Amino acid sequence: MQYMMFVCSDPEPDTDKSDEPDIDVWVRENDEAGRRKQGAVLAPPAAATTVRVRNRELLVTDGPFTETKEVIVGFDLIECADLDEAIMMARTHPMARGGRIEIRPFADFEQ
Repeated sequence: MQYMMFVCSDPEPDTDKSDEPDIDVWVRENDEAGRRKQGAVLAPPAAATTVRVRNRELLVTDGPFTETKEVIVGFDLIECADLDEAIMMARTHPMARGGRIEIRPFADFEQ
């Protein structure tokens, strides 16, 4: 199964910095194992553009639409046998301690 793993900041990171994982090691290990298909760091929220259509009118806004303390800072497209494997993969991501990880399966419209 493929999952999108959103890597997010968090205003309340883990305060225990001992044994903090290295992102380069995490990326290399998961790339080599074939679990991580793609990933990237995103530009800051100030670089975002929000597009909406209301009553047939195009509304374009600079920056993110929602005001939030948590920000999506990156993503990884992963392939795992099931949700349990995806959770274990996310658990070892360095941002699981400094931020938060949201995992979403891709929708299967053929079911």
